[in-house]
Order: sequence, then structure tokens, then C-alpha cells
Amino acid sequence: MDAKTARIGFIGFGNMASAMAKGLVEHAGVEGSRISACAAHFDSLGKRCASLGIQALETPAEVVENSDFIIVSVKPHLVTEVLSPVCEALREKAVVSVAAGLLFDFYDDLLGEGSRHLSTIPNTPIAIGKGVISCEEHHTLTNDEWSIFTELFSPIALIEMLPGRLLSVASALAGCGPAFAAMFLEALADGGVKNGLPRKTAYRLAAQMMAGTAELHLATGTHPGAMKDAVCSPGGTTIKGVAALEDAGMRGAVMRAVDATLS
Repeated sequence: MDAKTARIGFIGFGNMASAMAKGLVEHAGVEGSRISACAAHFDSLGKRCASLGIQALETPAEVVENSDFIIVSVKPHLVTEVLSPVCEALREKAVVSVAAGLLFDFYDDLLGEGSRHLSTIPNTPIAIGKGVISCEEHHTLTNDEWSIFTELFSPIALIEMLPGRLLSVASALAGCGPAFAAMFLEALADGGVKNGLPRKTAYRLAAQMMAGTAELHLATGTHPGAMKDAVCSPGGTTIKGVAALEDAGMRGAVMRAVDATLS
């Protein structure tokens, strides 16, 4: 088995699993025929799988049997119930969890001695090859399995290794962050519309600006404060806008949003 032949199975196929599958098929060159999935509602599952050429299966046992990598993507409170009937079979597979809050000790207890598992938190931009996958440092995948995992997903996501205690913080930034960023995108576009820009144009300009600014930081490593300073001329329009954001408490509001996800 290698990254070009590994079969991937999703137990649960909601928004996050669908985004991961879409990214793999459309942006990482993984054939849909190598991916299978099961979900509670088989009829709707079939429709979602058909668009990507993925095989829809009826039970977790079928997914486990037909896969080398099992991606657990059901709601956290359902993981024990869904996986318990297939725990024995899962000990022969590489298990990757995307269920928030379930870390190494949980899966070691559930799957038992000798199981090979990794806890992760991805985000939805993985669907277009611009995702993040935060991974718990402590895992039991073999070296070969870890290499296959990174080869499969690094084309569509930044893979960041973290201690388990920080995985929820990473989720606040990269997992909840798209919602926060979308709110800023919407608000910035509203400002443009308020001053005469057509709505679609305002969204397009704001979105491209956000994407470009993020790519510039990733490409250069420039401190965000320096990037801000580079746009702020003395007495200019940008510094006046920055001052308005500071007066409104933007920084504090964003930090409190992160805090709120962890409370």
C-alpha cells in the first residue's frame, strides 16, 4: 500500500467528510473509486457520493472491509456507539478521527491495544485544496501510514502537529475561524455596498483581498503588524480605518471569540 493505492473510507459523510473527499478527488488527484463512505441516511449519501464518483456503502462494517484508512467523521457523542461493533476489524486498519474533542486516550481505550489511530481537526477550505489539518502529536500510526497520510493530504491542507491539549485551540483558529473570517468578509463588503459598490463586486473584491493577504503572509512570513504598517501612510485613509477598528475593539472582540469556543 502507498498513497497511490490506499483506499479511504469515511464513517459518517457530513459537511467535513464531504469537504475532505472533494478536496482529495478534485485537488489531490485521488480517484473517487478509491473512496467509500457510509452515513445514517443512505439515500442522500448516494447523491453526494455520485458527484465525486465515490462508492456509497450501507454500514460501517462494509466501509472498514473496503478501506485501508478509516476516517471517523460522525458526531463525537456517537463515536462509541458507531465504532463499537467494528472495533476488532478497526485494529487492522489506520484510523483517522476528525471528531472534535476525542483525543489519543479515548481511541486507545475504545479500539484497544495494538490499534493504530490519529486524532485530527480539519477545516472546510480543504474542499478547494486550501485547508488546515491540526493533528495530535501522540498517535500510533506506523511510519508508513503517517507518510501515506501526509502524502494524501498535504496537497490540500497545511498539516500542523500539536500536543493534544492545544488541539482545541487550533480548532478555534482554523476550524471555527472560517466562520469568523466570513463575518469579516460580509461586513467589509457591506461597507463597500453602503458606499455604492454593487454587492457581488464588493464580495469579490473583499474575498480576493483576504485570500491574497493570507497567501502573502504564508509566502513571506512577514509579521501581520508589518503588513498592516506597509499599507498605512501617515495621515492616510488606511490608518484612519485602522483607528476606527481599534476604537470599536476589533482585536479584543476576535480574541474573545476564540476564548468563547474554549469555554
